[in-house]
Amino acid sequence: MHDLEVLSWDLRQHTLDIIMAGGGGHIGGDMSLMNALLVLYENHLNVTPTTVNDPDRDRFVLSKGHSMETYYAILCHRGFLDLSDVTARFSKFGSPYIGHPNNKLPGIEMNSGSLGHGLPVCVGMALAGKRSGKSYRVYTIMGDGELAEGSVWEGAMAAGHYQLDNLCAVVDRNKLQISGTTEEVMSHEPLGERFAAFGWNVIAVNGDSIAELDRAYTQAKEAKGKPTVIISNTTKGYGSPLMENKAGWHHHLPTAEEHEQIRRDFAAGKERAEHE
Repeated sequence: MHDLEVLSWDLRQHTLDIIMAGGGGHIGGDMSLMNALLVLYENHLNVTPTTVNDPDRDRFVLSKGHSMETYYAILCHRGFLDLSDVTARFSKFGSPYIGHPNNKLPGIEMNSGSLGHGLPVCVGMALAGKRSGKSYRVYTIMGDGELAEGSVWEGAMAAGHYQLDNLCAVVDRNKLQISGTTEEVMSHEPLGERFAAFGWNVIAVNGDSIAELDRAYTQAKEAKGKPTVIISNTTKGYGSPLMENKAGWHHHLPTAEEHEQIRRDFAAGKERAEHE
């Protein structure tokens, strides 16, 4: 896990570079999502640039599609895309590197960003795999603000009904959204209990911990007879105190001064990781 801890800080910097070059991005959610996406692609997701069309590949859908800058950083690191090209052309006129997933790019399964769509689509993918006798697994990452969409719970109900143990959903539970805290609009019942009532295996972790996320993905693969949700309790803007737990950083382009402070924070985080 030590190498992934160090790598995560480089990828945070790459994400910041993409945002600054493109003149915008959802930086707060990018940073809370990073570790869950990194651990999934490095240790658990069975897909490579040479197997993107293999019918037996694992599937991943970024339902929280506005956190695309982190996804670009991961896809570049894994060899699906070229970092210099993404950074140079992100959010430019005519560029394929837009602010949400574009399935014309290698490694991206579906266009997303209209919140609430990822889980229902993944239910269909997982059910198709079961009925075709395939062994692939299906993953999606959602934001917690997204859970206000009714389609999420229709998907959750279907997944539980069909006992889709080849399906794993991650909730990036940073408790903030563009309009403020998610707690103002979510039910007061514990989120894990709600998923359990729909027939899901529930794993709650510190989503800022790479080690905890890695164990959770392993446990999800071992669960039989029901889908798994990993409730990843995270910090919006993780990695820089300037951004952490502040709804205003949902979609904010850092000023030159803020940019330098965030760079210093990421460099300090990497130095700590290297000496742990």
